[in-house]
Amino acid sequence: MTAEVMETCLDPVLSRLVTSLKEAESLSGEQDLGFLQTLLESKELNALVNVHSKVAKIGKDDRVAPLLSSSMQVALEVLEQLAPRCHISPLCKEVFHLLQTPHLQSLLCAHDSIAKKDFYPHLPEIPMEVDEDEETIKIVQLVKNNEPLSGAQSAEPIVGATIKTDDETGKIVIARIMHGGAADRSGLIHVGDEVIEVNGINVEGKTPGDVLQILQNSEGTITFKIVPSDGKIGQRESKVRVRAHFDYDPMSDPYIPCKEAGQAFQRGDILHIVSQDDAFYWQARKEGDRNSRAGLIPSRNLQERRIIYERKQTENNTESKTENDDFDREMIATYEEVAKLYPRPGVYRPIILIGAPGVGRNELKRRLAARDPEKYRTPVPYTTRPIRTGEVPGREYIFIPRDKMEVDIQAGKFIEHGEYKGHLYGTSAESVRSIVNAGCVCVLSPHYQAIKALRTPQLKPFIIHVKPPAFEKLKETREASHARSTFDETNSRGFSDEELVDMIKSAERINFLYGHFFDDEINNDDLGKAFESLVQLAQKSECEPLWAPATWVQ
Repeated sequence: MTAEVMETCLDPVLSRLVTSLKEAESLSGEQDLGFLQTLLESKELNALVNVHSKVAKIGKDDRVAPLLSSSMQVALEVLEQLAPRCHISPLCKEVFHLLQTPHLQSLLCAHDSIAKKDFYPHLPEIPMEVDEDEETIKIVQLVKNNEPLSGAQSAEPIVGATIKTDDETGKIVIARIMHGGAADRSGLIHVGDEVIEVNGINVEGKTPGDVLQILQNSEGTITFKIVPSDGKIGQRESKVRVRAHFDYDPMSDPYIPCKEAGQAFQRGDILHIVSQDDAFYWQARKEGDRNSRAGLIPSRNLQERRIIYERKQTENNTESKTENDDFDREMIATYEEVAKLYPRPGVYRPIILIGAPGVGRNELKRRLAARDPEKYRTPVPYTTRPIRTGEVPGREYIFIPRDKMEVDIQAGKFIEHGEYKGHLYGTSAESVRSIVNAGCVCVLSPHYQAIKALRTPQLKPFIIHVKPPAFEKLKETREASHARSTFDETNSRGFSDEELVDMIKSAERINFLYGHFFDDEINNDDLGKAFESLVQLAQKSECEPLWAPATWVQ
C-alpha cells in the first residue's frame, strides 16, 4: 500500500499530523520522524481515535441516551439472587455463569462509563487525616483455574487457598496459601486476611461451604473484597528435601482439610518441603515440579502418630508381631531429609546387594567382581572353623580364634555374623573400609539385618534390593538354568515349590521392613539381564549425583 492510499485511510486529524511531520523532516532526525509516523499510522491508534470520535458524537445525541448508568450494579444484584437457585434450575445456573463472563462484564462496565460520560480516570484525593480505627479494604481479582480453595465442609478447585471461620470473630478468613498457586503468585492474599465479599456478594454470616458454593458457580475472574490481616508473614520456601518412606493418597485421607489440595506420592519419591508452618499438614511438591503449586502432605508428627496407631491395632495379629520383631522400634519410617551426594574421583560407594536367600545376589556379586577384579572387590570373611586342606589364610577366609571373634562381635567390629555347624562366620567393618580406602568398589551381599550397620555417613553405601519375579516366572527361570537349591547342604537338587514360595515371601518381608533404605532394585527374572542392570547401577553410583541422607553430605 502506497503512502497516498494509507493517508486516505487515516483519521483526518492524524493525517494532518503526518503531513506536518513530513514538512518538518529537515528540522529533526529521520529516526525520530520515522517512529512518530509509524505510531500515527498504526491501526491501533486510528481505531482508538475512531472510537473516541463516535462516543463523543453519541454523547451529544439525545436520541440514543442510555436508560440507566448502573447496569453492572444491576448484574451484581441479579447474581446475588441467582446464586442460591443455581442447583435448582439449570436456566438460573446458565444465566449465573453468563453474567460472570469477562466479556459481558467488560461490556456492562463500558456501557456504564459511556452513560455517565465518564471517559477519564479519576484518582481518589489524598486524605489529609486518616482514621486509625478505619479498616483498610483491598480488592483482589484472581482468575479461576484448577487450583483448590477449600473450607471446612467441601472443596472446589478455585485459586489455591483454604478458608475457615475464625473461632473468635466468626468471620471468613484465609487459613492457608498454597505455595505456587494463583493466590501465592499474586502476592495480594495472605493468611489471616478477612474475606468480606466474593464477586460482589457479601459473605458475612456465611459458612465456608456457602462461600465455596458461590465460587463453584463462578467463571473467569473472581473478585475478592478483603480486610488485610495485621501481620503479614511472607511465605519463604524452605530448601528441605525429603525421601518419602510410605505411600500417600490424599483422596483416602479422612483428615486432610482439602483432598484436592493434597499431593499424592509413593515411597521413594523425593519431595521438596516448601512450608512446615502447620503442625499437621506440610506443603510440598515433587522434586523437579517447579512450575506446579505445592500440595498438602501429612507432617512427620502426624504420620508417626498414624503408624503407632496402626501398629497398636495389629498387636493381636501374630504375623505382624513376627515381622515387627526384626524392626527397629526406635525408628518409625516417615520422611528422611536428603541432599544430592556428588561423586568424588577415586572414592567409590560400596555396593550392597540385599535379597532373600536363593534369589541370586551372591552370583551377581561374583560376576561383578570377575568383570574387573582390580576395581570390584569383596571382603574376605572371618571364621572360627579350622583351616582345610588347600585353603590359604586370607584368601578364602581369615581364620580367627572363637574367643577373639566373640570379643570383636561384642565390640561391634562386625557388620554381620552368624553361626553354622558350631562355627562363627562374619564380615568385619574394617575389611570394608580398607577396600574403600584403597580406591576400589566394595561389593557385599550381606543379610538384610546388616543394613543398619552398613548405612553410615562413613561408608555411604549404594543399596540395591535383588527381588525375585512372580512364582511362575521364578520357577520357570530356575528350572531352565538348572539352579541348585541354596537350602540343600549338598547343593545337589533344584528348588522346591515351597522354597520358591518362601523366597517370594521373604522378599516381601524385606521390602516391608527395609524397603525405604534401598537406592534401587533389580528384578532377577533373567540372570543375564539382572547383571546388566547391576553394571548400569554400579556406573550410576560412580558418576551421577544422587539423593542420599543429608547427614552424609553435611
